[in-house]
Amino acid sequence: MEVFAVPGLPEVRPGDDVATLIEDRTDIRDDDIVLVASTIVSKAEDRAADLSAFPPSERAEAIAERISDLTDEEKDPRFAQAVLEESDELLLESPFLLAKTRFGHVGVNAGIDRSNVPGNDLLLLPKAPTESAERIRENLSVDASVVVTDTSGRPFRNGQRGVAIGWAGMPASRDWRGEVDRDGHELEATVESVVDELSAAANLVTGEGGGGTPVAVVRDWEFGDHGGSDELFRDHESDLVRQALAAWEYEG
Repeated sequence: MEVFAVPGLPEVRPGDDVATLIEDRTDIRDDDIVLVASTIVSKAEDRAADLSAFPPSERAEAIAERISDLTDEEKDPRFAQAVLEESDELLLESPFLLAKTRFGHVGVNAGIDRSNVPGNDLLLLPKAPTESAERIRENLSVDASVVVTDTSGRPFRNGQRGVAIGWAGMPASRDWRGEVDRDGHELEATVESVVDELSAAANLVTGEGGGGTPVAVVRDWEFGDHGGSDELFRDHESDLVRQALAAWEYEG
């Protein structure tokens, strides 16, 4: 397959048509996969905010004070309040905030960004990234798939990588269960998160920081003759790590 970044995208403003911005700068074809960083989706959807919009509750004050005590770094309770308002659940309140967003993704600080937000303090994730992906896809002139991506860390490993938080036009995963390996053994558990793998590939060419290339295109990749699934985010009943975190308290 081929993976390339879309060059020359401008600073995105509220109300901008992301699909048009992309197609004005590159040739999108049928069956391409367009991977769009959540940063520009959020900007187009007017999700930039200032800390002043989040007057802290008592809980936010307590969270910020505890993290400050543990890390010896001053934490703004207004930021803690923003995380609370963007979350369904806090899995960790110290030494950092690990949150489940309202659309199911689990990430540090509910994915709220404080970089590349000219004129504002914060950039919140899109409210419903799959709906965002569907809108971008509908506005493209060709039959391409769209994935909204973000970067996040990983349990048990250092470093960050691209992940999918919304998608349209393709399943999130391809299901290998019931197929056989070269020795004839039936696969019983393998469900491959292709939207995450494609997001990670896109991140290799879009990069981080101030590169200004928040969109990548994957071309000539095939899903293959497999079953598909949109069950990307684990529910509470099947997420044993999340259940363990609920009973754990940081004692640093």
